Amino acid sequence: MDLGLQDRTAIVTGASRGIGKYIAQALAREGCDVAICARTASDLDEAAAEVREEGAEVLALPMDVTEAGEPERLVEETYDRFGRIDTYVGNVGGNRRGSFAELSDEDWEDLMDLNFMSHVRVSRAAVPHMREVEGASICYISSIFGRELGGAGLSLYNTTKSALISVSKVMAQDLAPEIRVNSVAPGSIRFPGGSWDRRVKENPEEMEQFVEENIAIERFGRATEVADAVTFLCSERASLITGACINVDGGQSQSLI
Repeated sequence: MDLGLQDRTAIVTGASRGIGKYIAQALAREGCDVAICARTASDLDEAAAEVREEGAEVLALPMDVTEAGEPERLVEETYDRFGRIDTYVGNVGGNRRGSFAELSDEDWEDLMDLNFMSHVRVSRAAVPHMREVEGASICYISSIFGRELGGAGLSLYNTTKSALISVSKVMAQDLAPEIRVNSVAPGSIRFPGGSWDRRVKENPEEMEQFVEENIAIERFGRATEVADAVTFLCSERASLITGACINVDGGQSQSLI
């Protein structure tokens, strides 16, 4: 299937490893040039080399998108390099565990900056450029725990990932018809160096039981599967889809909506 992404330009944040790197590779494979960013320069350089193997031109920018001015720099350097911005995939994110009563204002502010406001700022800077092209799209990487209650200690994670789903719905209305906006909600995704990979290696029997009890298809998801869903949503083939949140979770979510 031709997704119609040839000669387009995409920005992917948090792309030095895991889901973000696989998204960048998938977009490159479909013909996009890609701007990627992450905090660690050495990891980013390795990821950029892998993305270039797919035939894409790659702009790799080591940066922390929570720092003042960096989201705007990401957008402007991408536009200066490629002359257009068609797609923004907001993947960067993290977690800080703790009960509601334990978490400080600083904890809330830090994770809101990383998981939510960084995406708002990049999107806001990119929108004027995206309005110059046809078929522009934004996709945020949320979580099934943005759609339903997660486990203990996830009050921050739940809240910030819910906010991403909410703002994508609002933006889909505000930016239509020029720009489509969607989100993807991965479940438990295993990739080398990720948290689920580490847990499987540390407690294989416990993780086997977790999978049997919680994931309908009885295996962890793959980062490539999330990347394929995102790439489709960013493509011409998904031209009627906006304001949606798509689960990529193997039936793990229990939410009815």
